[in-house]
Parts: sequence; C-alpha cells; structure tokens
Amino acid sequence: MSRPARALVVNAAVAAVAIVTLVPLLWMVSASFMPPGAANTMPPPLVPRTPTLEHYVALFTRLNLLRNFLNSLLISGVTTIVSLFINALAGYAFAKLRFAGRDRVFQLLVVGLVVPAQVGMLPLFLMVRGLGLVNTPWGVMIAALASIFGIFMIRQYALGIPDELLDAARVDGAGEFQIFRRVVLPLLRPILVTLAAFSFLGTWNDFLWPLIVLSDERKFTLPVALASLVGEHVLDTELMMAGAGVTVVPVLILFLVLQRSYIRGVLMGSVKG
Repeated sequence: MSRPARALVVNAAVAAVAIVTLVPLLWMVSASFMPPGAANTMPPPLVPRTPTLEHYVALFTRLNLLRNFLNSLLISGVTTIVSLFINALAGYAFAKLRFAGRDRVFQLLVVGLVVPAQVGMLPLFLMVRGLGLVNTPWGVMIAALASIFGIFMIRQYALGIPDELLDAARVDGAGEFQIFRRVVLPLLRPILVTLAAFSFLGTWNDFLWPLIVLSDERKFTLPVALASLVGEHVLDTELMMAGAGVTVVPVLILFLVLQRSYIRGVLMGSVKG
C-alpha cells in the first residue's frame, strides 16, 4: 500500500473514532433542549423539533444548581492554583536540589503511582476528620493539593533545565526561592499549563471523594448534586442531559482553549524525561 493510501486509511480511522466519540456528546446537548418526554420516544430524535431552555432554567432556579456550580468552580480553581505551586516546588527540588535520601524518597513516591486512589481514601478520610475538615470545601481540596503524578511530571520536565543557568543565578547572589520564582517557573510554564488542565479537570469531575467528605447539600459539588437528582428525576431524561451538559461543557471549553499548550507540555515533558 502506498504512503498516500496508508495516510488516507489512518485519517479515515481517526475520523470514524472521533465521530463515534462525539455522537453521544452531541446527542446529550441536543436532548437537553428537547421538550419533556421527547428524548424517550422511539426512535429518539437527533435534534429537537421545538427547542426549549426550560430544563436549564429549572436547574438554576427550581433546583438551585448554580450554588453547586460555584462550589465546584471554587474547589477546582483553588485546588489547581495551590497544587501547581506545591507540585512545582517539590518537582523542582527532586530534580535540581541535592539533599539526603532524595532519590530514595522519589522512588517511594513513584511506587505510590501504582496504588489505586480508592485504597487511600479511608486513611485519608480519618486524617481529614481528625483535622475537623469533614463537610468543608477544604476537606475536599486537601486530597488533591499535592499529587505524586504532578510531582513526577514537573520533576521529569525540570531535569532538562541546565544546571549552569541555576549556578549563574546563585553566583549573582540570588536565593533558592528567588531562583525558583524568577528562573525556574518561567521555564516550567508549558508543563504547568498541562498540569493545570489535568488538575482542574480531575477535581471538577471528581465524584467519589466529595461524596464521602460532604454531607450538606448546600456544599455539594456539581457531580454529587446531579447524582442526588437521579432518584427524584430518574425519568426526566432531558433534565438529566441538561445537568450533564452544565458539567461537561465548561471543562470541554477549557480543554479546547488550552489544547495547544496542553499537547506541547506533554510532548516536551516526554522528550525531556
């Protein structure tokens, strides 16, 4: 098979996979604008005959989902910002600073990557309860403020920073934190954008940990609030699709906006690692 023919087959296969992936998402958005009961007809319509916004209005008025949306936005935003700072400090330290046991500690952290997150939820919950953070936003955020995966990504990327650049800054009299802030952070920007996307998406979509920590409906994040509606509105498919759209569309827009930096950070990190 010639090269153009192979390229055509590969592109056709990629397009087919993209279509299969996008069809459910597009139908979810379409169903959210359908009148009540329209999505349950057979065969289900692909587009609404008479589009309506009543389900979105119900979510933000009658069901007061705006409060849960803002809860998710606050928790995801604060977690992302704080985790970037902590992971960047730790990743840079493991890559460029010399201290006793550095490599052994990092090896132990890497081993922790293979441990399922669910295994650590019980001891983590006991720690959160001991700190008095149960049923608080900080109780949700504390679990993601420092991640092994984030430290690993930044450490692998920071290994590519020339030691001569850091030594020159030290000769000029710069302190370690000043070097980190003025020299290292600008060089880490691509991987920080990538990690920010990972962190925000992971926190925004997280369901299990907020479900464990939070008990007050007013403090629920968006995924937990939507799950609590299923029992009461299980037959209201259009309302559920509208809720799912409110959850998915913001993070989809964020990913599309950061797509270039996200891909560049992943590729550069893999080369440097």
